[in-house]
Formats: sequence, C-alpha cells, structure tokens
Amino acid sequence: MDLLNVVKEAGIIGAGGAGFPTHAKLTSKAEYILLNGAECEPLLRVDQQLMELFPDEIIRGLEAAGRYIEAGKAIIGIKGKHKQVIVLMRERITALGLDGYMEVMELRDIYPAGDEQVLVHELTQRVVPEASIPLKVGCVVINSETALNISRALAGTTVTETYLTIAGDIPQRMTVKVPVGVAIREVFKQCGVGNIDDYAVIDGGPMMGGVMSNIDGFVTKKSKGYVLLKKDHFLIRKKSVNLAQARVISRTACEQCRMCTDLCPRYLLGHNIQPHKVMRALSYNLDVKDQQIAQLCCECNACELFSCPANLHPKSVNILFKQKLAEQGLRYQPVQMEFAPRAPREYRLIPSKRLVAKIGLTAFDKPAPMTQVEFKPEYIQIALRQHIGAPATPVVTVGEQVKAGQLIGKIPENSLGAAVHASMSGTVVESTDTSIVIKVG
Repeated sequence: MDLLNVVKEAGIIGAGGAGFPTHAKLTSKAEYILLNGAECEPLLRVDQQLMELFPDEIIRGLEAAGRYIEAGKAIIGIKGKHKQVIVLMRERITALGLDGYMEVMELRDIYPAGDEQVLVHELTQRVVPEASIPLKVGCVVINSETALNISRALAGTTVTETYLTIAGDIPQRMTVKVPVGVAIREVFKQCGVGNIDDYAVIDGGPMMGGVMSNIDGFVTKKSKGYVLLKKDHFLIRKKSVNLAQARVISRTACEQCRMCTDLCPRYLLGHNIQPHKVMRALSYNLDVKDQQIAQLCCECNACELFSCPANLHPKSVNILFKQKLAEQGLRYQPVQMEFAPRAPREYRLIPSKRLVAKIGLTAFDKPAPMTQVEFKPEYIQIALRQHIGAPATPVVTVGEQVKAGQLIGKIPENSLGAAVHASMSGTVVESTDTSIVIKVG
C-alpha cells in the first residue's frame, strides 16, 4: 500500500487546528515540504514537546511525506527560543543521514508565525497568492503531530489519540495525550480546578479559539488545547461579544486609524485585505458586493485583540461580511498572482511576548509539561466529522463489540473526508449520523 492510502486509512488529519484530511495534501507534487513547529498560539505547548519526545518519528514522518510528493527539500520551522529542541532535531537529522534533504530553520518569535502563509514566507521567502494555498508556490505544510501520526501509520497505528494543552488560570498546567471521544470535563479534572463553573473555557488557542458555550462536549482529533480563565477576564469578555454587538460597537466608534490594516499579517505579505475599509463599509452602509476583500481574512484576530486602539471588533466585522457574501454567492476574485511583502513588514511584526501582555496572559505564560494521565471513561463519544469535508459514514451497529483502533466510520464515496476509528475497546451503544457512542470495557 502506498503512503497516500496508508495515511487515508489511518484517518490522519491536520492536527494543528483546521483538520484538513492529510491524504488530500499528498495528491500533488511540490518543491518543498514544510513542518510547522511554530505553535504561535500563546500558552499552547504541544509541538515543541512532541519534537523533544519523538524526534525520530516526526523526522521520519516528514521525510516519508516529502519523498512521496517528490519534494526536493524538507524544512522544519521552530521558533528560535526553543533552543534545546532545535539542537536535538538537528542532531537527529544528522544521525538519520538526512542532512542533505532536511534542515531546521529558526523562526522569529512573532504572531502568527504558525499561519501557513506566514510560515511559507518565513521559510522560503515565497508569498502565497490571495485566496490560495501553499501548493501554489510549491509548498505543502504539515505540523509536528501530523508528521508523528504519519510515522505511526506506517507502523500500522490509526489515529485514536490527540495531544493537547490545558492552560490558563489553573493550578496545574499540563500537556496530555487524550483518547479521542473522552468527555472534555474528564480532561479538566486533571488540572486541579475545584469548580469548573467558575471558569470560561476557550477551545483552542487564546487568539483564534472561541469561548465554549457548553463544555459537555468530547475531545476530537483536532483538539489542540483548552484555556481556562475566570469569567471576568478581559479576553473572555472580549470574545463573548456576539456579531450583532460587534457590529453596533464597531459602527459607532471606528475612527479609521487603519492600525488593523497596518498590522494585519496577510496585508503585510502584500494581500489586499484591509480591515479598516471593511469597517468603513459598515459605517456607511456600502454595498456588500464591494467588500469581497473581507474573504481574505484568515481570522488570526491580531486586529481585534492587538492592533485596534479603540478595542473594537474588525475580525468580527470581516466575518459578518463573509457571511453576507456567502449568502449572495459572491467570491473574491484575485486580479494578480504574484505578490511581494510590503516594505514596512519588518517593522510591524507582532512580538509574541507583547501580544501575551496585551491580552492579559503574562501571569499564565508558563510551562505546561507533558503529563502521563490514564483516562478511564465509562463512555466515549466519537464525532463522525472531526475534519474539513463530509462526515464519516458509520460502519458499526448498536450492540457490536469494537476494539481500539478499529474502523467505525468510513469516508463517503467520492467525498473529501477522513476515516474514524475507535479510541478504546467496548460496545457500541448508539450510532447516529453525527457520532458513535461506545461503552468502554
């Protein structure tokens, strides 16, 4: 079986956040394969620890993917502050005889260094065109955990676990390996929080993650972390503003200073995204069809949580216009394909430490060490859509005994999707179009 089918059958998806099925990335050839080890979201600590714990597996997974797409070079991007990890990865690349094919490049400690398009430019000096993907400039990007899962798939292991960080205003910050389908509340029990109801929870990183309205959910393959903060924290209050409220606030108070645009990571790469113009359109009721630049927003939240001096909501306004454009079936059409960074870019990059201070997380910006935890849930609930694309189709029935690693959901015919596997052995007690519940044991 070739690598693409190994990856497909193992159910590997992008572990860095969006959950794009990895086998789909392996269908094209590219000049470079890039490993995203930036992990630019504040407080999250997964990637650098995985590279420290499993360097050979990650390197081998990256090499396998790179050779398959016929990439001439593999580059690992790690922030320069992770000196120990950089030294280790370079040593292991040499020991594995891959010096001529693979190298580690140090990234600056900026936000969002882990954005695919920022990463591509930092590592190759190329700029991905507007509304496009890294493949357009000869690059395929995967992250550390994805490379680890590729290596393990080659050894016959399917994706049934994920690594995530629990951080924030809590007694014990930690990074743990969690079986897919475990209740999120079970994860929180490990971090020493007495009453979880005193907290609000951000699903993912503090910049791009959203405040969870209900924490009675279950861990998925793309779960990367949870940030727990008291409900009156600035970040929670800011993220709890809904789109309707953001529209009113932004419409009445925007002073058109254009800081949201001047510090926008995609604008600085040469793209036409200009949040201040979208804010202006909101104020003057300009035609929606003329605001298609809103679709270039990657929702990194730099404008909303760092740049705006008036504490307004440019990212939310971009999302609002994206929704309106989608309703009308309108799509941004680039007028050029060659881009170069804007001249002031080098002076407008956002330092991570300054960002952490701005959003009130300095006191919680501490290690979250990898911690061995044995989860013993009575039930697990495994979502059939943990990825971009169509939900998986159940292949098991109620009452059926399943084993850990067994296929329980397959990719629908002629669809983009990912296979789903049981993370623990047990009995299927419920099977719907959205999830499968297994009684463990």
